[in-house]
Amino acid sequence: MSSKRTGAKFFAQMLQAYGVTHIFFMDAILRRMLAEIEDTSIVRVLGHSEKGVGYMADGYARIAGKPGICMAQSVGAANLAASLQDPYLGHSSVIAFTGRHVAAMQYKNAYQEVEHTPLFRPVTKFSAQMEVIEQMPHLIRQAFREATTTTPRPVHIDVAGFTGDAITPLDMSEEIVVDRVHAQFPAFRPRPDLAVIEQCKAAIKKSSKPVIVVDRGAVISGAREALKTFAAKIDAPVVTTLDAKSIMIERDPYYRGTVGLYGRSCTNQIVDESDLVIYLGSNTSDHTTGNWKLPRMGTPIIQVDMDPVELGRNYTQTIAVQSDIRHFLTDLSAVMESLKHTEWLSHSASLLEQWRQDIQADLSRAQTPIRPQRLCAELTRLLPKDAILVADTGYSALWTGNYVEFTHEDQTYIRAAGSLGWSFPAAIGAKAAAPHRTVVCFTGDGGFAYHLPELETAKRMGLNVIVIVNNNECLSQGLKNLNIAYAGREEGKKSECYVYEKTDFAKIAQAYNCLGLTVERAEDFEQAFEQALQSQLPTVIDVKTEFAYQAQMAWLPT
Repeated sequence: MSSKRTGAKFFAQMLQAYGVTHIFFMDAILRRMLAEIEDTSIVRVLGHSEKGVGYMADGYARIAGKPGICMAQSVGAANLAASLQDPYLGHSSVIAFTGRHVAAMQYKNAYQEVEHTPLFRPVTKFSAQMEVIEQMPHLIRQAFREATTTTPRPVHIDVAGFTGDAITPLDMSEEIVVDRVHAQFPAFRPRPDLAVIEQCKAAIKKSSKPVIVVDRGAVISGAREALKTFAAKIDAPVVTTLDAKSIMIERDPYYRGTVGLYGRSCTNQIVDESDLVIYLGSNTSDHTTGNWKLPRMGTPIIQVDMDPVELGRNYTQTIAVQSDIRHFLTDLSAVMESLKHTEWLSHSASLLEQWRQDIQADLSRAQTPIRPQRLCAELTRLLPKDAILVADTGYSALWTGNYVEFTHEDQTYIRAAGSLGWSFPAAIGAKAAAPHRTVVCFTGDGGFAYHLPELETAKRMGLNVIVIVNNNECLSQGLKNLNIAYAGREEGKKSECYVYEKTDFAKIAQAYNCLGLTVERAEDFEQAFEQALQSQLPTVIDVKTEFAYQAQMAWLPT
């Protein structure tokens, strides 16, 4: 039998019923509901900026495998919308609640009010307004439904009242009814059509140099074991995007590394030479394909994805398979006879081995200042077997994606889909989702400076992440194009465009009552990292690296 309760209590109890463990928010939003959260097991994480809490919810969702909740009031809604670009591009299930003035106050210059709904449309798959109390049960259920079906992406619910509390004091008698299937993602796992399976089987049998390209969709599906079985069945090399880097350990006999603009030259060459590319959970973006040069147009493609709109979007001659990745691999492996591609596997392995030999000097370089490759080599050696490595965008993703080797299947890698500064708050969210795992954030000085105040959040909430700052005193990735822009003219004040003041991030961490350590020599990093592991505090390791050091970008076909 249903009983009366306030909308605030109903809201809190419904979130708990969906298995929500944390809410990341910036005051002031849904205060009545937050008060009722006191009677649940949900943890309230107050941040220092709307973008910060949005990124926390994203990191949480990627690790927990269920929607991350973030909230902000009317005046902060525009900032929160900006934070949803990364989970939208990164296929992450985030539900954002905002407030807005009630209808009677619209179009009257109400305090702090702008029309923010349009800002959410490009970065959500569903955005709705909760005007009356009767909508609350349906729209909360719909938010979870939308966030967890097909490709996970953000959802936005705009609640009446500039702090969202215009309707929460009202009584309601609705029962708490949740769709448990939508408490995690993917909510549904469609199987592939049998006729399409036969098409794929025939195409693979015809191929002499197949390659499997694994992307974020395979990670969402939890397809690791099915992938290993399938790769062995068709005897084909496996390459991954950065978003799927940790689906295979580095020394798996079929793994050949990361592909695309931020990938390895050897891996790109393997895709270029292949005569069949099997895309698993990929939207074939410019980064994955090296601006659509990998593979070359006309190469036969098998593309498997939950979202039918992505199938064949960027390549012709595509066998399109709408399916859960794990089910596809399992069903195709069941009917596929074992194949052998000994020469192709050997050739692809030799390309990878040559790349490893070429980078060995960088990985072992002892000189100071430190270069990022050596820092990544140290991380390979020191990362705990259950660590979560969270990388920022740009060079941080390029360095860690290519030079940090994962040696244990319980190690996890997530990275920004493009937003500089994402990694630190995302690491805080990841730690909330997995409190017993070691969470390491790898970022540059430019990226870390975005959300420095969240050190206080991490300390207050006991979310003890380890932040490694590749501190080269500048935004080095932009220097190449700056040099092009300055070609033929005096250098002048070019430094104004990319150079920062020298900053002591260890001292900043200490000012927030966190552990702050400085490393200037490669041989000192191990002691600092071990100290961070033993600490019961959030830790910042400020690594002084070579100023403006440039990464060599991966080979691409002309």
